[in-house]
Amino acid sequence: MRNRRREGADAALTRDMVSAMDIRRATETLRRGGLVAFPTETVYGLGADASNSDAVARIFKVKGRPIGHPLIVHVASAEHLDRWAREIPDAAWDVAKRSWPGPLTLILKRAHDVPDLITGGQDTIGLRVPAHPVAHALLTEFGGGVAAPSANRFGRISPTTAAHVREDLGAAVDLVLDGGACSLGVESTILDLSGDRPRLLRPGSITPQELAVTLGRRCESPGSGGPRAPGGLASHYAPRTPLRLVTASQLERVAAREIAAEPRVAIMATHVPAMTPASGSRWLTMPSDPPGYAHSLYARLRELDSGEYRLILVEVPPEGEPWMAVHDRLRRASSVRTEVDQADTDCAP
Repeated sequence: MRNRRREGADAALTRDMVSAMDIRRATETLRRGGLVAFPTETVYGLGADASNSDAVARIFKVKGRPIGHPLIVHVASAEHLDRWAREIPDAAWDVAKRSWPGPLTLILKRAHDVPDLITGGQDTIGLRVPAHPVAHALLTEFGGGVAAPSANRFGRISPTTAAHVREDLGAAVDLVLDGGACSLGVESTILDLSGDRPRLLRPGSITPQELAVTLGRRCESPGSGGPRAPGGLASHYAPRTPLRLVTASQLERVAAREIAAEPRVAIMATHVPAMTPASGSRWLTMPSDPPGYAHSLYARLRELDSGEYRLILVEVPPEGEPWMAVHDRLRRASSVRTEVDQADTDCAP
């Protein structure tokens, strides 16, 4: 049997070590009411047996997540939809066929026996079939639904490696399956099909245009009175270090001013600076393509959120649908304080 490394109550298994035996151990942990952190193609999830209310309640306690915030239930295939949802429209089956397994969460009317704790007391439920092979193996072996928000403290930067999970949650998680770094790096697209018209509740790797091809119509933006969705708070995905958004045209001027005031400033941008960063500051160059940027985003924010810097300045990314998810995450990460003053920059949230 392959070597394993244990840290307290946590067992972290490297990608090359996730075997059938490891999946069985994780399944047994879920069935006992334990918590298992596992990789998806988006971020790592903190999973519990969705049919076990006590286990689901542990998710809220471990994350510090307020009761009333809905969870996403992960299943092995679309064949499980009827167990968790009712009055499933044809559009849901069409989208599932095209996009599952993959980074898409569907909001549907919940089945009558789904616990309120999972749905936040709403009449809807979020369901997803992840594409990551470790997640798929776990869900197939388990055979039921696994309720799983991101495996981090509530509202903070989502984890894209097993190390991030251990840093945030430590021994509070009974088992961590290490599937390496998540390939996409931002949370799933959330599509609401519980009403008369499709609505995009959270942007992700699957764009509105891609959904429109399947649906035959464009998705509407979220409106008042719709279901609450995970990651929908104004402030979310946020580092502890204040983060401010600045347009490319103003970035170096704003950075120079802030560094002159107190050098411990980190700058995250897609271009190499003309300026030479002063001692104590750092300029981190990000990928210029949307998938590469999204893949690196949370890991780089965590790197800059070590306490070494007093401020993180982020260049506003380009516009366009491929950048929607990145814009959404950065806007929420920066909303704990106002963006750079309009007198200094023409930045957009």
